[in-house]
Amino acid sequence: MSNASISSAAAAPQSDQQSPTLDALIVGAGFSGLYQLLCLRDKLGLEVRVLEAGAGIGGTWYWNRYPGARCDSESHSYCYSFSEELMQEWEWSERYPEPPEILRYLNHVADRFQLKRSIQFNTRVKSVHYDQHANVWQVGTEGGERFTTRFLITAVGCLSAANVPKIAGLDSFAGRWYHTGEWPHEGVDFSGKRVGLIGTGSTGIQATPVIAATAAHLTVFQRTANYSVPARNVPLTEEFKRYVKQNAKSIRQLMHATTNGHPFAIDERSALQVTPEERQALYEAAWERGGLQFRATFQDLLVSKAANDTASEFLKNKIRSIVKDPATAAKLADIDHPYAAKRPPIDTDYFETFNRSNVALVDLRATPIERIMPHGIRTTAGDHALDIIVFATGFDAMTGPLLRMDVRGRGGVSLADAWSAGPRNYLGLQVAGFPNLFTITGPGSPSVLCNMPVAIEQHVEWITDCIAHMRKHGLTRIETSAEAMDKWVAEVNRAAAATLLPQAKHSWYLGANIPGKPRVFMPYPGGMAHYRTICDGVAARNYEGFSLSA
Repeated sequence: MSNASISSAAAAPQSDQQSPTLDALIVGAGFSGLYQLLCLRDKLGLEVRVLEAGAGIGGTWYWNRYPGARCDSESHSYCYSFSEELMQEWEWSERYPEPPEILRYLNHVADRFQLKRSIQFNTRVKSVHYDQHANVWQVGTEGGERFTTRFLITAVGCLSAANVPKIAGLDSFAGRWYHTGEWPHEGVDFSGKRVGLIGTGSTGIQATPVIAATAAHLTVFQRTANYSVPARNVPLTEEFKRYVKQNAKSIRQLMHATTNGHPFAIDERSALQVTPEERQALYEAAWERGGLQFRATFQDLLVSKAANDTASEFLKNKIRSIVKDPATAAKLADIDHPYAAKRPPIDTDYFETFNRSNVALVDLRATPIERIMPHGIRTTAGDHALDIIVFATGFDAMTGPLLRMDVRGRGGVSLADAWSAGPRNYLGLQVAGFPNLFTITGPGSPSVLCNMPVAIEQHVEWITDCIAHMRKHGLTRIETSAEAMDKWVAEVNRAAAATLLPQAKHSWYLGANIPGKPRVFMPYPGGMAHYRTICDGVAARNYEGFSLSA
């Protein structure tokens, strides 16, 4: 995006005066915020404003520009599908796009639908307070502006509140340190530097090979060993691009019908009902194909521990065969959770990187970090001299982006207090005591367990239809009930208990990466297609579980 387009898009007036009441205010200008703006402004004709903390659109992809960053959904599915024309006119270049290409796509969408004129950039929301007498939300920004709105929609993303662990001595570090979720847009030069990377989730696995390629030395600090499957990223062929355009409708239908919203179905066979030789051949074929589709090899990988053990052992054997040093291979393969019970990474040469002479692995389970020193990191086994520290330590997922805004509902009750024991809501959409506040892909929705654009479109369209229904019938307030929330939390827990997902005790799905955060399984694991049916049924039954009033 050019500087000119940023400045023109951000030309909303700065004033000490409170703005006129908006029909709807949206927080965030990523995939969710852009589509919600389009639906409410252009389809319903509402007066809508989007507030965005960054200087440009993109959400996750505006902030996450770390080395090796790529989408882990295939590009032809990681896009909007609401517009046939949009699907026909855009072409992706690679199987898994990098942030610059995703940002070009989102800017294309924003320009095509003239969305930027309704977005105010460089504006971080500080407070969100409900005025129950006027039935409006008062929104304050860090810059001192105030907005009043009837409906408030949070499009803040599930992974946008960076988690920098509180390690003693960080302030004393004489070098530079960075978090992958707040990466400098000008980039970081690792040439000739001694780099320490903390974290081996999806982000750390993507960043490790790229940093190692230029750093003088890279030390990877691993707390939890992780599985990973090769991404097999390649440029898209002209033949595949034609296939996508010719089959856009059927691809969309497939994504809407599948558990995870991806453009492939999970095979109906069981891992335990084929011979060991057949199973090995199927895993080998899936390994060569690469990507998240590895999970779809058998239908029972996430519900049967015995079935999952076959995939886990296959992947651990791959690690042992790739990594030449047996001691390093043993640390990388010492994985304590079922495959895909945590977010399953995909990579380009991650395990191969540990065969480089300038790369070392530190097992933090065996030798924990004691503190950060001016010139490096001290573990119980000794010091590691470093010039740069990279925190690939993830996010305060799902709840963090909402709680950092000081959201207060009826009676001044804060969302932080309402969620003191963990997030409670209805359908991942609304919280009792917070009328007219909708959370796109909030906790309790499939969100991070599926291809995000599919989840986003479903939520945005449901919210849009709900507001249209209210306007048609002269209704001005919608609020869920404590009873509806209790039933939904029970459903989320039931669905989680039917899978192996809760067995990953160190998963951010449970909030385990944040000290003191309640251990609650946050996303809805019942499947995107099933969740869509539930939401459609709620709307068809006159918004069952919600109270609508004038």
